[in-house]
Amino acid sequence: MIHKAADILDNEDDLSADEVKQNYQDLLQKISKEKQLLGSLAQGIEHFIKITTSYWCGLFHCYKVEDLPRTNNDLEQTFGVLRHHQRRCTGRKVASSSVVIRGAVQLASAVATKFRSFTAEDLSQVSFSDLSMLRHDLKKHHNARIEQLQFRRNPSEYLATLESMLL
Repeated sequence: MIHKAADILDNEDDLSADEVKQNYQDLLQKISKEKQLLGSLAQGIEHFIKITTSYWCGLFHCYKVEDLPRTNNDLEQTFGVLRHHQRRCTGRKVASSSVVIRGAVQLASAVATKFRSFTAEDLSQVSFSDLSMLRHDLKKHHNARIEQLQFRRNPSEYLATLESMLL
């Protein structure tokens, strides 16, 4: 029966989200009615139903939104693209701290370039105000990281500076 649940969620018939949800709900009702017949497996079935119910509200979004990854594995592969590009560009096995600051931009770029190539003309169409806003956000994050580093290196001096600015 658990394999039947997996088959429904695989949605090889390309059913709508409501149809997948209804089929899954029908299966859960059937399992719930028959769990007494399963003997020692009844506890496992109860646990399966409990966990499924707790995830119910977010379980079917992937069938409503096109190209939304169905599992964490799909999402991890997306992040893997970014890690792969980071390693190729920097030669480092571990991501640099710049990923914290610029990761959102880098991830969006990695995902977008996976689907199509961009020309210089495409990039010239970007709004200057959007670019300026993005640069401002990146600078704000960069400054926050610098302050964190300064605090870690010399907390008493950093706090004294803040205190003098306050007074």
